[in-house]
Amino acid sequence: MDSLFRDTEGEARDEAGVNAPAPSSETEMDERQPSLAIPLPDGDERLIAPAGNGSDGAPKYGETPAPLAADRALALTDVIAPRASPGEAMLRFAYRLGVPGHALSAPFRRPRKTRVLATVDSPLKGDRSSGIALRAGHFLINGAKLPIARVEFDSSNRLGPVFDQLVHGFGWLRDLACSAPREDCVPVAERITRAWLNSCPSTGKGRAWDVELTGQRLLAWLVHAPLVLAGDDPKLKARLLSVIEDTARWLDRNVSNSGVSGLGQLAGWSAITAAGLLLPEGRPRRLYGEAGLIRALGDLVAEDGGVLSRCPDAQMLSLALLIDLDACYEAVNIEPPQAFGVMRELLVPPLLTLRHGDGALGNWQGNGAISADRVSALIAASGIRARPLKDVEHWGYQRLRGGQTVVQFDAAPPPRARHTRCGCASTLAFEMSDGPQRLVVNCGGSALAGGQIPARIRQGLRATAAHSTLVLNDANSTAVKLHGKLGKGAELVEVERRLIGEGSSGKGSHAATLIEASHDGYAARFGLTHRRTLALRSDGTELSGQDVLLPASRKTKRGKISFAIRFHLGRGVEVHLSDDKRGASLLLPDGGLWQFRMRGDDETATLNCEDSLWVDGAGAPHATEQLVIEGMTSRSGGEFSWLLKKMG
Repeated sequence: MDSLFRDTEGEARDEAGVNAPAPSSETEMDERQPSLAIPLPDGDERLIAPAGNGSDGAPKYGETPAPLAADRALALTDVIAPRASPGEAMLRFAYRLGVPGHALSAPFRRPRKTRVLATVDSPLKGDRSSGIALRAGHFLINGAKLPIARVEFDSSNRLGPVFDQLVHGFGWLRDLACSAPREDCVPVAERITRAWLNSCPSTGKGRAWDVELTGQRLLAWLVHAPLVLAGDDPKLKARLLSVIEDTARWLDRNVSNSGVSGLGQLAGWSAITAAGLLLPEGRPRRLYGEAGLIRALGDLVAEDGGVLSRCPDAQMLSLALLIDLDACYEAVNIEPPQAFGVMRELLVPPLLTLRHGDGALGNWQGNGAISADRVSALIAASGIRARPLKDVEHWGYQRLRGGQTVVQFDAAPPPRARHTRCGCASTLAFEMSDGPQRLVVNCGGSALAGGQIPARIRQGLRATAAHSTLVLNDANSTAVKLHGKLGKGAELVEVERRLIGEGSSGKGSHAATLIEASHDGYAARFGLTHRRTLALRSDGTELSGQDVLLPASRKTKRGKISFAIRFHLGRGVEVHLSDDKRGASLLLPDGGLWQFRMRGDDETATLNCEDSLWVDGAGAPHATEQLVIEGMTSRSGGEFSWLLKKMG
């Protein structure tokens, strides 16, 4: 598709001759403009690399390895199971068979009384405003207030996924802990904990005992034990300690159930391992938990470090669980398995791939634009320094960068059913930002519905039409089902990425980076395959696109079918359509100006401006606009080209 730049390649050389020389590669651009990743100092830097024992040429864990190629992440083959002595292996095996931990640790002594052995100092911090709201008497969830006095903690009352995770997962403890001195927070923590225990007395009954929520809850109790166990009510303390032990035992038996999701197993095994570290006579449980946790990580995380749900929030939650668990190891002065550190290194670079120029994440797989502060705090707490990956095979989100322009492109099939959390039919959608300003976005926010976003529009936010891509006959490229699940649709996605042209810097530089991808989501129903090509100039001033519909088989259907190519625009972008209805001026809030133009001679397609919405990281919807190229095309295929050019 070098022809995409046939009209502007000369301009690219002229502009590059006037301005500073264009970087010769995207990696060089990332080094010159490090705002999208954690800044890396000049000189030697310990980049992510496989861990080994030194015998096979790989550096030992903790040593400075040779730098990797810019587009390579670690592979799961680099993650090894913890080495155990024969005695430890026997302890783990016996505990898995059901022998009590105290009988293995101290067979000739009475079981020790349950208590938390150490105080955990996690580097993760919560949301202070949510903590202040708790002290004022209500939960603050995605901007919606829920008075504590009106919450029915009965686990049979489904609050919704976001509310469940905060209330039943006790995620609110982290927010409360950072809002005020401990003595001011303890009464609030006791009040909510007492109400929850009174409403959910039966172990294993109801929504609250979903393995993922139970694992998050147990880990929160252990990490924030000073808040829930340091009060003046001895009865509550004794009751909660008993529940902590019962919860750990319940997880021992249920974490491996076949119906538990990958992230649920990760949360469950993390909590089991933390209980083995922080509860008396827990060594057999710890060994059992470590082995299970590494298996769960292998099933959840792909070789490039992206979780298989392809959900940014799940990626962040996985990293947060490992950070909390590492703090538990530090609290009891035990060295964690090397594999956990390697896994943290795996999880960070794919997350950085989805950062825009404002530092926040793109709207993918139901998430809102998760804020820059939240992302930065999580990465800082992880202790991992890395650059974003450009080409992520399993994570699926391709990244283009030129100048101040960042493009994110969903070039992978939707997640499989067993990994899906809030699946969206977003294949071949893209987002684009110019510095801190978002130009093209997806609506996002379906996973946050129930707060400020009405639950009734959840399904619509998961649809293909809520993403910046092509839609045929108002149908989804992948079937959108209830409860976050996806059906049949896009199965095969083919991707090619290459550099095109020669930049003004001479040999080794390039004029643009091109990605071409196709999916078969419409092949079975309409006999057409959608192929999208995006090419971003190296200086970031032009994004050229082409959407092509190709016959899926030699036998083509007759007639015509409607299509729409949607470009949802960022918050605050002003649209002015041209008189010929084939172009538009896009004025950004910071004064930047971009020109959108349809290319080609197809007069049947028209450009219109319609209403849209965009969901921010706090779960708040914002009214926006969208450009829509729409019309009718032949069942034998069609080609539609367009250009986004920066004018100032």
